[in-house]
Amino acid sequence: MGFGDTAKKLQKVTSIAEESYKRMNELREQLVQLRSEVESTSEQVDRIERDLAEQRALLEAMAEQQDLDVEAIVADANIEDVDAEDESAEAVEGDSDEATDSTEGGEQATDSEPSDEDGAETQAS
Repeated sequence: MGFGDTAKKLQKVTSIAEESYKRMNELREQLVQLRSEVESTSEQVDRIERDLAEQRALLEAMAEQQDLDVEAIVADANIEDVDAEDESAEAVEGDSDEATDSTEGGEQATDSEPSDEDGAETQAS
């Protein structure tokens, strides 16, 4: 009887080893594919950066021909971006405050309870 139990254990170990080997090969293939995708993405990023540098050089040359101060324009654009980000952050905070206010008092609005524009409940006819 000892040989039967040993054979079962060996079969189990063999099955586990085969599954592990299969999984390792799958992971190896995934890694090769991932490396390929990373290389491709890196090449795309490099091309985009070169194109962007060329476009920037062209824009700076055009701005210089028009007697425009490129640095001042870029600084102004950065200030506008920061202002827009601040405004959107304030809007998000305001929305979350309104959501908190509407759920206070233990009442929550549901889709089955239609309401008019003033927030008052309407009766279904």
